[in-house]
Amino acid sequence: MTAPAGEVDSRAAYTGFMLAYVVGHGTAALSKGDRPVVALPAWVPLVLLAAGLVPALTLAVRAGVRAQRAAGESRRRAEKLLGAAWCTGFTALFLAITGLATARDEPALQDVLWPAGSVLLVGLLNIAEGVVRGNTLHYTLGSWLALVGAAALFFDTAGVYATVAVLGGGGYAVAAVLERRRLATDGTVFPHTGVLISRGPVTPGE
Repeated sequence: MTAPAGEVDSRAAYTGFMLAYVVGHGTAALSKGDRPVVALPAWVPLVLLAAGLVPALTLAVRAGVRAQRAAGESRRRAEKLLGAAWCTGFTALFLAITGLATARDEPALQDVLWPAGSVLLVGLLNIAEGVVRGNTLHYTLGSWLALVGAAALFFDTAGVYATVAVLGGGGYAVAAVLERRRLATDGTVFPHTGVLISRGPVTPGE
């Protein structure tokens, strides 16, 4: 007999984030630096990035909310705290980057710190989500993104964006493929819901 386990199907969200990173940050990598490959207005990469991030975030939130309906009270509370952590984390990141750039009187720092810092923060938050959900794949993806975001700071502006686009986007692409395998192994996903029905027993409180 099967029972709802409150799992999250992140395939669509991973694919959306992958496209946002590759197209948005990839375009920025080609158009920035001392010798840009293409000359583009600064707003073009931002629009392309947002065009991928907004639907990806929407898909991630929808899948998470639907999965919570089948979860216990402790899991729902933990998910709400994670949602608050996203808001707190990016508010703190904004203050840190803006404060550092202002104090050093180097506005150009923001062009490097925002892409790297955002990926680092997303990685750390994904690690926390992976722990709460008992999802090793999500945890591993978060670890990879955190390392990519930190390592990107070793490069110049164009290099930061290229690193995030290739390694960050590549991480999401691999995760999207492995997520299908994880769900096929752990249970069955109801079409168009993002909610997994587990083949195994449900742990109390999950």
